[in-house]
Amino acid sequence: MKKSKLFMGLGALALVGGLLVAADHIDAPGVTNTTADIADFYAFEPTEGSDNTVFAVDLQTNVLPDLAYGTFDENVLMEINIDRTGDLVEDLVIQAIPRNGKMYFFGPVVPSETGLNGTVMVDSPLGSVDISAETAILETTADGVSLFAGPRQDAFFFDFFQFNEVIGGTAPLGFKPAGDPNTSDDDDETAVDTFDGANTMSIVIEIPNSMLGETTAVNVLQLPVYKTWVTTNVKQ
Repeated sequence: MKKSKLFMGLGALALVGGLLVAADHIDAPGVTNTTADIADFYAFEPTEGSDNTVFAVDLQTNVLPDLAYGTFDENVLMEINIDRTGDLVEDLVIQAIPRNGKMYFFGPVVPSETGLNGTVMVDSPLGSVDISAETAILETTADGVSLFAGPRQDAFFFDFFQFNEVIGGTAPLGFKPAGDPNTSDDDDETAVDTFDGANTMSIVIEIPNSMLGETTAVNVLQLPVYKTWVTTNVKQ
């Protein structure tokens, strides 16, 4: 008998192909400081010409390294959604949910329901991995799927204080971001990565494209990609 639990969607972050088009850091009051809070979602080839795709979901940003590591909430289901027909409705889902120190993955499978309400596809196991702490743990299944869950340094670069100055109209007129070829040493010193040293709670899946089917979209670089987004859902 199929076992399932009903979840209510709390948040979503969209990504088309391998280019990040949105970020959501510590600005969702209803889910802040929980792993229902989506920070970033990345999808990319691990190496050029690879037949695999990597999905990386960063949750609960600003888990600072001098504090205790965050934990995955066992009431939160994370779901990677893949649209294969261009209608922005998920045709395949990959799900992850923690239980007793392990992260369990399911899919990719056609969902029984679409949208923010869904069920855990426990009859479609993909694999599991121990949730990492100080030492990263990676599990590779017999199907060639690699799985990770645990804290990682936040990869998002953002100067929050400079952003506030730009919005407030008080930023120096000559300011240039670090890395600009026309930036002076003095300018470099004004650009600070607010998230440097911060952690996220992350799940990472590297999966053969053969399990996802043919790509059905192209990105701005005209490269074939999957149209995909991520949601978090909390048990009712």
